Amino acid sequence: MATNPYAKFLLDRQPREVITATAGRLQTLLAGIGPERAERAPSPGKWNARQILCHLADCEIVFAFRLRQALAQDYHVIQPFDQDRWAERYDSRDAVTALAVFTSVRSWNVHLIDTMSPADLGKKLTHPERGEMTVKVVVETMAGHDLNHLAQIEAIAGSV
Repeated sequence: MATNPYAKFLLDRQPREVITATAGRLQTLLAGIGPERAERAPSPGKWNARQILCHLADCEIVFAFRLRQALAQDYHVIQPFDQDRWAERYDSRDAVTALAVFTSVRSWNVHLIDTMSPADLGKKLTHPERGEMTVKVVVETMAGHDLNHLAQIEAIAGSV
C-alpha cells in the first residue's frame, strides 16, 4: 500500500471531523482576511488565499469524482492532474465563488462518506504516482489536504 503524504497533517485528528469543519473555518478566515489581503501572496511564487480557495474548490470536485468512481468500479485507477496548470486560470476566479463551490461539493461529499460501509472504505484503487490505496485513504487525504491549506491561509491571516 502507498503511504499518504497528507497523513502527517492529521496527527491524532479524525478525518471526518476535519472535513466537516473545513468549510466553516475557511468562511471565517476569508471574512477576517477581506478581499484585499486575499489577493496578497505570502511570498513570491506562492499562492494567495484566493488562489488556495480556487485550488480547494477544484480539488473537492476531483475528490468527488474519485470517491464515486472508486465505489462504482473495482480497482479504479485515479487520473492525476497538474495543479499548476489548473491554477493558470485562477486569476479569473473570485474567492467567494470558490468558497461556495467548495462548500457545496464538500457537503455532497460528506453525505456520501457518511453512507459508506466498512467494505466501501476498504475498496482499493490506484493512484499512478502514489500506488495502491483504499477509499479510506482518499478520505484521510482530503482531511490532510484541508489542514495543509488551512495552515497556509491562517498564516496569511496572521501576517500584516
